[in-house]
Amino acid sequence: MASSSTTNPLLSSTLFGNRIPTPKTSKSSIPLQLFSRRRFDVTRSILNGKPRSELPSKAALAAIIASSLAPQALAVDNATPPVPPPVIEAQPTKPSPSNSSPFAQNLLLTAPKPQTQSDLPEGSQWRYSEFLNAVKKGKVERVRFSKDGSALQLTAVDGRRATVIVPNDPDLIDILAMNGVDITVSEGDSGNGLFNFIGNLLFPFLAFAGLFFLFRRAQGGPGGPGGLGGPMDFGRSKSKFQEVPETGVTFADVAGADQAKLELQEVVDFLKNPDKYTALGAKIPKGCLLVGPPGTGKTLLARAVAGEAGVPFFSCAASEFVELFVGVGASRVRDLFEKAKSKAPCIVFIDEIDAVGRQRGAGLGGGNDEREQTINQLLTEMDGFSGNSGVIVLAATNRPDVLDSALLRPGRFDRQVTVDRPDVAGRVKILQVHSRGKALAKDVDFEKIARRTPGFTGADLQNLMNEAAILAARRDLKEISKDEISDALERIIAGPEKKNAVVSDEKKKLVAYHEAGHALVGALMPEYDPVAKISIIPRGQAGGLTFFAPSEERLESGLYSRSYLENQMAVALGGRVAEEVIFGEDNVTTGASNDFMQVSRVARQMVERFGFSKKIGQVAIGGPGGNPFLGQQMSSQKDYSMATADIVDAEVRELVEKAYSRAKQIMTTHIDILHKLAQLLIEKETVDGEEFMSLFIDGKAELFVA
Repeated sequence: MASSSTTNPLLSSTLFGNRIPTPKTSKSSIPLQLFSRRRFDVTRSILNGKPRSELPSKAALAAIIASSLAPQALAVDNATPPVPPPVIEAQPTKPSPSNSSPFAQNLLLTAPKPQTQSDLPEGSQWRYSEFLNAVKKGKVERVRFSKDGSALQLTAVDGRRATVIVPNDPDLIDILAMNGVDITVSEGDSGNGLFNFIGNLLFPFLAFAGLFFLFRRAQGGPGGPGGLGGPMDFGRSKSKFQEVPETGVTFADVAGADQAKLELQEVVDFLKNPDKYTALGAKIPKGCLLVGPPGTGKTLLARAVAGEAGVPFFSCAASEFVELFVGVGASRVRDLFEKAKSKAPCIVFIDEIDAVGRQRGAGLGGGNDEREQTINQLLTEMDGFSGNSGVIVLAATNRPDVLDSALLRPGRFDRQVTVDRPDVAGRVKILQVHSRGKALAKDVDFEKIARRTPGFTGADLQNLMNEAAILAARRDLKEISKDEISDALERIIAGPEKKNAVVSDEKKKLVAYHEAGHALVGALMPEYDPVAKISIIPRGQAGGLTFFAPSEERLESGLYSRSYLENQMAVALGGRVAEEVIFGEDNVTTGASNDFMQVSRVARQMVERFGFSKKIGQVAIGGPGGNPFLGQQMSSQKDYSMATADIVDAEVRELVEKAYSRAKQIMTTHIDILHKLAQLLIEKETVDGEEFMSLFIDGKAELFVA
């Protein structure tokens, strides 16, 4: 391999990493290498054993070598390289700057000089010739070249280390490889101990200075638009931008949120046809806040708005504005709105805005933290001195109660769109959307499923259909039937079945009577929810479950009468009453612990908050729990005297005892239906609402009358 006098051949070896492999010569370079080795053999044969007086002259020796090599140099192109001959130990002179190897040139002029086995140079700096002799005698174990190839550090077999200045020798790598020397290349600069020591001392200071520079750039130093920039771009917004939004979602893909779609369609229409509104003096709304429980489709609506409007769309999460470095959040808000103004009219969507939009001054100690700077910048950008003409901000949150009042005022978020849980009709449409692409059996009725899932959001219904598909695949079915959907619903509500649970016959009987007691009282209470299903299969932490189908109207309105709440307490106590009637008061269990908690909570709310106590009257006592975001205590505040507290306790006890007596009266009156229902549960483990109602028809049961 040829190299010029100005280029070190070791530099090409660094392309392979730290470890230098044995170089692979190309076909064109083989004749030159074989020619040098053959010249070496011929020279050794001529000089071997002859005294100095009988040695030929330089010219004669060159002629003899040329005549010996001439016939062989023609056919070596296709020949395989011969095994390298034994190396003659020689002491070369000072290397010359020519392209050929100084060792090969001096070999013709210098006679062999024998050395002893332990003859190694002294000191930490070796000459190049001394290094070559040691290599050929097998005294060098490994070498480590500097990064530029100008020097190397060797390790001898006796553990000594030394440094060698390397000349421009193209045969050095071959010599090292043939003698089995381990070759590596340093990743750093050449090994000067003093420079390495100074570098190690200066590195912490240089690193600190670099971090300080980055921090200053992140806090708004010079170097980029808006005073930002730098190698890591801390202050730049990470929002996703789409010039032509292709979200794949339109308003046709959003079901169960008709009122929210209507208000957002006006925003889309304003972007498409602004002249229709400006002719009447209407101004484009600056912000629209989507408020609703988790899973109701707020982000889906924002994607639909982007897909319908067809204007540039920026989307980001509010948590992206909050960083470790102070001032980064505010700078990212500035950068986001600068980009948006350049693309106006456009839409900016900020998801989970409560991450930065919480009320300012909420901490106990006050202060000017990173979140406050971010929200201050957001308020200024939305409706500040310069304004943001043509930029509509969509934001979503499920915690509107913690947002700052300045953020909610008209001029910033002009509209607050409530995305509530869907009603029955909305749930039917959502089930139809999420059943696309699924093989459904003919017995699947979306209307019945929707009535069994009150309070479910769109995400809950999507999860329901997905769990049903997984159950069908687990059972090796080709279609999803109503049984899989029913089992999936129970799994979501109460947890998976405990099929391998060890349940004795006595415990199974006790659970059957407990659940039968709940169902019996609930079915005979007037104006109460009908029973949908009874099961004694253990699920989660429950040994059995009784499912009721609540009234859709009652759930949507949130209005509950006093009689309904009293019936609810009686139904909750039906399980404990059934245990007492069948097994005796000494054999009751702790299975009714959750029922007691529910009864106590309802009774106390009736007395303290709902005004259903004659002794307390139409007064709400016991303040609600404090808002933790305002630094207040979370427990309820007792704002009444001890005498009033005694009255409250007495009223709560009276309500609970009244519910207990009603449940016990129903149980003793219809004891035959209780036995039949419990026996049916022991046999089948699950009884649906239709089978349960047939027992009441056959037993001619009548509703309870107070």
